[in-house]
Amino acid sequence: MMPAKILIIDDESVICQGCRLALSPPAYTVEYRLDGHGGLEALRSGDFDLVLLDMKLPDMEGMEILKIIRREQPDTSVIVMTGYFTVQNAVEAMKSGAVDYLTKPFTDDSILLSVERALEKRRLIEENRFLRKELFDRYSFDQIVGESPAIQEVFNKIKKVAPEDTTVLLCGESGTGKELFARAIHTHSRRAARQFVAVDCSTLSPSLLESELFGHVKGAFTGAAEDKTGIFEAANDGTLFLDDIANLSMEIQAKLLRVLETCEYKPVGASRIKKTNIRIVAATNRDLKAMTKEGAFREDLFYRINVFPVFLPPLRERKEDIPGLAYHFLRHFSKKTGKKLDGFADDAMETLVNYSWPGNIRQLKNVIERLVIMADNPVVDSLDLLEARPMKSTLKEDAVPNTLDELKECKEQVLKENYLHTEKAFLLKALKQSEGNISHAAEKVGMQRSNFSALLKKHHLTGNTSKE
Repeated sequence: MMPAKILIIDDESVICQGCRLALSPPAYTVEYRLDGHGGLEALRSGDFDLVLLDMKLPDMEGMEILKIIRREQPDTSVIVMTGYFTVQNAVEAMKSGAVDYLTKPFTDDSILLSVERALEKRRLIEENRFLRKELFDRYSFDQIVGESPAIQEVFNKIKKVAPEDTTVLLCGESGTGKELFARAIHTHSRRAARQFVAVDCSTLSPSLLESELFGHVKGAFTGAAEDKTGIFEAANDGTLFLDDIANLSMEIQAKLLRVLETCEYKPVGASRIKKTNIRIVAATNRDLKAMTKEGAFREDLFYRINVFPVFLPPLRERKEDIPGLAYHFLRHFSKKTGKKLDGFADDAMETLVNYSWPGNIRQLKNVIERLVIMADNPVVDSLDLLEARPMKSTLKEDAVPNTLDELKECKEQVLKENYLHTEKAFLLKALKQSEGNISHAAEKVGMQRSNFSALLKKHHLTGNTSKE
């Protein structure tokens, strides 16, 4: 561990020598200057962790030097020293950025304690800064794999909403990365330095979830032996991610609505109202609007959380992202297991791209992890995919074809299934861009209206589909 570099600026040589003796190697390396200008010159040419600064110098006021240090080198800690102690001086020095205040004469123990505290505080600040940068890098948009237009649209929306305090509703099938995007929203928000708390609304009973969110007081129910702090209090000023929000009971929905509208809540069994300042990011894989019509979800809560909806497309609708995701997970799990895998054979990648991925990115990640564990060769081929159970359904009778004709039939079947998805997406996109006008849609894509209408009939689509 490198010794901490300390600069002493004091016009009394005996003080400088005494501090130098007290702060001996190997823990510290110490330099000193006897005037303010000399001290600033040394500070600008060196890389000091801490400055011990006298408030009364022959050429400059210590307070002036302190302000220069805070302006030019804000990461350098400063302990001020003076023989003229007043509370007002101490307060002014601390407001100007000093981390501690020593009154002369001081003992070796007192200066050692002050220096240790100052360096520990600096270490914690640097560690926190490093962790925040690491978190930011981990959940930056550059780390989320995807180049397709569909996912780029998601990036654009989240970049716009992240700095605001707006409630966000992430909609999409299971496995599309809703929590990853929720964390990205938090990381790019003004709340990034505070907590991000994720709650899966489908894993806890209504009573336990209520206590988890709002906390409870002692004696509120059987087993409540002491007060419990809820998430709304513990994560105050941070972000709360409510996954599977559709599973909330009607009672908790009502209480959540009150929090969103008034920023107030009551712990279970409490009589006193508490305040919270928390941002909500919710997620669902169900149609909440349809649930409101069925009476399974509060309509007022739906409109309150649906302020900024973001739809995360399923993987089958962004197939051009599959190769990038596959290689991303291959590198990740190769590093994790210590294996050296070069990539995928063309037939293996074709199979991965053409598979429908009902479990989306989560399923792809699990399949790649299994492939890496089972791989005996540096290149993953189609035979390796047979060992990945979710992929077996893409091959006829869960087995390798025995003849060339069977191989061709298998390939045709896989391509046919994939083509139907693409064909339907093509029709929906054309209808949407033409606002449901079939004639305009057919003309735009270069088809006869009759042929376009036949395709719509094949997929049970109408011009009104784009408006749903």
